[in-house]
Amino acid sequence: INTYYSQNNANVHRGAHQLSARATEAFEKAREITAKFINAFSSNEILFTRNATEAINLVARSWGDKELKNGDEVLLTVMEHHSNLVPWQLLAQRTGCVLRHINLTKTGQLDLNDLRLKLNHRTRLVSLVHISNTLGCCNPIIEVASLAKKFGSLVLVDACQSLAHQVIDIASLQIDFLVGS
Repeated sequence: INTYYSQNNANVHRGAHQLSARATEAFEKAREITAKFINAFSSNEILFTRNATEAINLVARSWGDKELKNGDEVLLTVMEHHSNLVPWQLLAQRTGCVLRHINLTKTGQLDLNDLRLKLNHRTRLVSLVHISNTLGCCNPIIEVASLAKKFGSLVLVDACQSLAHQVIDIASLQIDFLVGS
């Protein structure tokens, strides 16, 4: 922090002077490190936000506002944190899209049979937590994404609880959006 404030404190991509160049170089290096950490295809896929809540809101306000229409569906799980509920509720108010929720099994796991029943040609997005901060279960993201892709649905994963505890490989997960902190 001291080095940043004493040597690199400048707006990135905003100037040709040496201080801005150093800040830009450090910023881009951080994107490269993050891309390698999650096995992204390119550092251009990495966007920094203040937190995962802001990242989900960014997806809802940019992709969602542009792509979702009245009657389109967003599938969530009943185990979601408010940060993965409220942006979609607000989007539904703005666009008329419909929110549906995937239930849990009696043992507190994601009910994949319920997911199979609720996925359909109107499902545009499946948005779910990777590891639940309340239940502790780890959702089978590869299987969820595989099922969603059969209907052309995109997948957003909230990886706040998993990024620090297990390897996240975007290429193998086959998801479209990953948010974390």
